[in-house]
Amino acid sequence: MSLRDLLRTITPGSKVLRNLTRQEAYKAFDAILSRTENDATVAAFLVAMRSKGTTVDEIGGFAAAARAHATLPCEGMPGLVCVCPPISGTEIASPMEVASGLIAAGAGVRVLINSDRNVPPTRGLTSANVLEFLGASMTWDPGEAESWVNQTRFAALAVSGMLPSLMSLRPVRDGVVMRTALSTVEKLICPASAAVVVGAQSGPVLGVAVEVMQSLGHKRACAIQGVEGGTTPSVRKRTRGIELSGEHLVSLVVEPEDFGLSSGAEPELPLFSPAPDGQGAGDNPALVKAAGEMNALVLAGEPGPARNAALLGAALILKAGGRCMTLAEGVDSAISSLDSGAASKVLNDLRELQG
Repeated sequence: MSLRDLLRTITPGSKVLRNLTRQEAYKAFDAILSRTENDATVAAFLVAMRSKGTTVDEIGGFAAAARAHATLPCEGMPGLVCVCPPISGTEIASPMEVASGLIAAGAGVRVLINSDRNVPPTRGLTSANVLEFLGASMTWDPGEAESWVNQTRFAALAVSGMLPSLMSLRPVRDGVVMRTALSTVEKLICPASAAVVVGAQSGPVLGVAVEVMQSLGHKRACAIQGVEGGTTPSVRKRTRGIELSGEHLVSLVVEPEDFGLSSGAEPELPLFSPAPDGQGAGDNPALVKAAGEMNALVLAGEPGPARNAALLGAALILKAGGRCMTLAEGVDSAISSLDSGAASKVLNDLRELQG
C-alpha cells in the first residue's frame, strides 16, 4: 500500500476513514524517509494525520521507522538519559536544558540532548545556540557524541546528524507551518536502552507520549509539559507530566513551591522587533546571547528564575535516570552539583575535549 493509498484512508471525510495499524504507519514513514514520495504527497499526509489525530500505534510505527533509518549512539550505555526538547526550539523562553543537562551530568548521570539548529518553520533557540555561546558545540556525528558522553558524561547531538534524510524534509516542514507528526517523531530518535525526558505540548497528549516510549522498549521515561512544550518545568506554576517506571505509568506533578524554587516569571528572553520573514529567534544574535548568558549565569551560581528552572529540569533528568527516587532528592542532588562546581567541570571537560 503506497503513501497515496494510506492518505485516502486517513483523510477526514473519507468513506474508509480509519486509523493506521503500526505496520502501516511504519511503512508510511519508511516511504517518507526514503524520499520515494514527492513533497506535496508527504505534506498532504502529514496534514491529514494532524487533522485526524494520531494514535499510540501510529506514532510508535513512525518512530520505529525513523530509528531504523537512523544511526543511534550510546546503545546499551548504562545510566544514559536522552533529553528531547522540541527540535525547532523556543521563541519566548530561554532553552535551559543545557544548564539542566550539565547539572545532571555533574550529579552522575550520562546526558545526551537531542538538538539541531535553524529548524523551520520556527527556527527557534536550541541547545546548539546555547552551547556555542558557552564555548562548546553540538555535534552532527553520532560516534563523536558517544565519545563525548563516555568521556564527559554530556553531549548534544543534531537529530539530522543521526537521520540525515530529515534535512531534505525541511522544505516540507517550512511549507506546512503547523506542527505535525514529524515534529513528534524527531524527538523520539534515541536508543531504546536509554531513559528519556521528552517535552510535550499542552493538551491530552501526555499519556500517548509515554505509552509510545513504552512501546518502543524504554523502561524509564518522563513526558513533561514544560515551558513552550520543552523539558524545563515552569517556575511560575504547576507543570504536569507522566512517568514510566518499568511497567507502570505514574502521574507526575512538578510544583516549584514545594522545593522553594517558585518565581514570579519564567526565564524569558527580552522582546525584540518581529523577525524578518524566514527567520526566527535562533537567527537573532542578541537573543542567542541572552539565552547563552542565562545558562552561563546559572553555572556561575547566580540566583533567580533561570537557576530555579535549571534545577527543576536537572531533577527530572536525575529521576528519569533512576539516580534518585523523588524529585526532592533530585533537587538536592542538582543543588550539590551546581554549588560544588561539578556542573561547571563537565562543561570545562567538554570544552577541552572539543579543543
